[in-house]
Amino acid sequence: MRLPGLDVFRGLAILLMVIFHFSFDLNNFHIVDLDLKHGVFWHYFRYIIVSMFVFGAGISLQLANNNGIDLKKLKKRVLVLSLASAAVSIGSYTQFPDTWIYFGILHFFLFSSLVGLLFLKLPKVALFSATFILIGYNFSFLNMHWLYNVLQKPLSLPFYYTEDLANVIPWFGVFLLGMSFSIYGYAERLFCLAFFNRNNLFNIVFSYMGKHSLIIYLFHQPLLFAIFLSLK
Repeated sequence: MRLPGLDVFRGLAILLMVIFHFSFDLNNFHIVDLDLKHGVFWHYFRYIIVSMFVFGAGISLQLANNNGIDLKKLKKRVLVLSLASAAVSIGSYTQFPDTWIYFGILHFFLFSSLVGLLFLKLPKVALFSATFILIGYNFSFLNMHWLYNVLQKPLSLPFYYTEDLANVIPWFGVFLLGMSFSIYGYAERLFCLAFFNRNNLFNIVFSYMGKHSLIIYLFHQPLLFAIFLSLK
């Protein structure tokens, strides 16, 4: 099952992401001084973008497998995300060897696309787990610091900062929340609203962007880099 309104929602998230990365490049090329690493606005702006992507991905996983797991589509998704994740890690290492991306948003989607399948027929467990993860994270008794401490030296992970990090905690909680939102029928109600389905230019553009979100994600930053390099 596909909800056109969800594509519009995902397209809006893509637009916000491009704005964020454009701002990052302005700062990286010393055109404008923006404190993206420590600025409060940028911190929450990124959280909104990632939340939209992850929440929408949880909804999509449930909708795609509502009538049983489609192994053909699953294999294709795992292959595409594996290659894309590897490309992001390698590409980021060539540009930022000290802060390369070892578990960014695409790595997270690969993880959640597999682990999330365990919750498809367990709506109450999914909702409880989502609540527990998010409460645990916000009250600082649940995190992934221990795993990072174990793997940092053996895998030569960036010591302090990475260009993109989508920790399983809390983001898998948001993913499961998206699944629960869809399982209980709220996603269909929300994304069938007229706001997401009006036949106007904005929705047409956002829908197209949402349907091609992975391609845009992979190629927009290299394109922006090329543009900024040509202007130097």
